[in-house]
Amino acid sequence: MVYSPLIAASKYFKYYIHASNSKGHGMHSPFVFEFITKVMNDFTRYPDYERVEALRKQLQNDPSVLTVQDLGAGSAKSSASTRKVASIAKNAAKPAKYGQLMYRMIRHYGALRILELGTSLGITTSYLAAANPEARVVTLEGAPSVAQKARENFTSLGLNNIELVEGNFDDTLPAVLNALEKVDFVFIDGNHRKEPTERYFQQLLPYIHNETLLVFDDIHWSAEMEAAWDNIVVQDAVTCDIDLFYIGILSFRKEFKEKQAFAVRF
Repeated sequence: MVYSPLIAASKYFKYYIHASNSKGHGMHSPFVFEFITKVMNDFTRYPDYERVEALRKQLQNDPSVLTVQDLGAGSAKSSASTRKVASIAKNAAKPAKYGQLMYRMIRHYGALRILELGTSLGITTSYLAAANPEARVVTLEGAPSVAQKARENFTSLGLNNIELVEGNFDDTLPAVLNALEKVDFVFIDGNHRKEPTERYFQQLLPYIHNETLLVFDDIHWSAEMEAAWDNIVVQDAVTCDIDLFYIGILSFRKEFKEKQAFAVRF
């Protein structure tokens, strides 16, 4: 069950007090220092930002209704089987700062094989695809009506490097990974439960490499998600984890001689 606003606020306060500053001062990890100074603190207003945010604004005013088959832990705002596009855009889509951060990550690290678990309306997907037009972006969505709306959004933005796969992740993920062979960047945002989150991580492991980055959404969303994150970061393959509270980032770089764990204000 999702944390109440009071518990969530308490957890955020604890995170903020203990997290490193967002300037990179005193950061002894060259990789994390570069991430903070060159990616987090890249304040360039890329033209793609305006394009995607114009789409977001349009969707936030879209009164059309979609049938939603929620295969994950459900929406924190609504458990209805039908939802307005405007409601999904306002409550379920990742805020702009996180989509734009992942955009900068893909640009900076040159990711070419990108996977997203949980398309929704495709706002974040659009950031992932726009960041590198040469990249192959595969995104998975369980609800057909939502997937169709996302496809329309990709077309409206002229994004031609996205392949949307419909269906339950349990059924679609293995074949998608086999087809990709390797993954450079993965955003996991489709099932906010402990067991599936950990299972997706295990399924991804054979397809990662030294420069792969995994981003997990809502790692402090619930006790289940916190438990999943805690279990994942201690796995041998993970050499560095960065907690930004609303998302968590994993690196697998073997040049790290010891595990590194950071919480950074963002």
